[in-house]
Amino acid sequence: MSYPTPQFEAKVCPPEALAERLAALPRPVVFTNGCFDILHRGHVTYLAQARALGASLVVGLNTDASVKRQGKGDDRPINNEANRAAVLAALESVSLVTWFDSDTPAALIAEVQPEVLVKGGDWSVDKIVGSAETLARGGEVHSIPFLFATSTTATLNKIRASEGKA
Repeated sequence: MSYPTPQFEAKVCPPEALAERLAALPRPVVFTNGCFDILHRGHVTYLAQARALGASLVVGLNTDASVKRQGKGDDRPINNEANRAAVLAALESVSLVTWFDSDTPAALIAEVQPEVLVKGGDWSVDKIVGSAETLARGGEVHSIPFLFATSTTATLNKIRASEGKA
């Protein structure tokens, strides 16, 4: 017996198909980006809050290579980009997931031209890549405060600390 491919897989969009897929999204479009390595409550809350700021949410995902360049550790990302994209796409709040390989999402933001640009509360609006351009177009930029003290790094530290204690 064969089973259908889950519908959420259609929300994963290679960069070369982005222009066409963006044209079909309801506006205003909200854009955010990140690694989203091991998805946790902080991530899903943040993404739902970001989505509430517009009609569609586009997530720009760091490729594996760009995550490695961030210096988060030799074993990061834990989950590869295809798996991270699929998990994000499965979220109700996410409309489209694409990826970028550069150190910043500046070119991707320029292509998406979001009406709303969002990052987590550890970023001040003036430090968010693409904020000046988004504001100059008449868009909004938000730094959403974290509601839960969770992080992939903290989760990995907890796992590593417990290794060998079982």
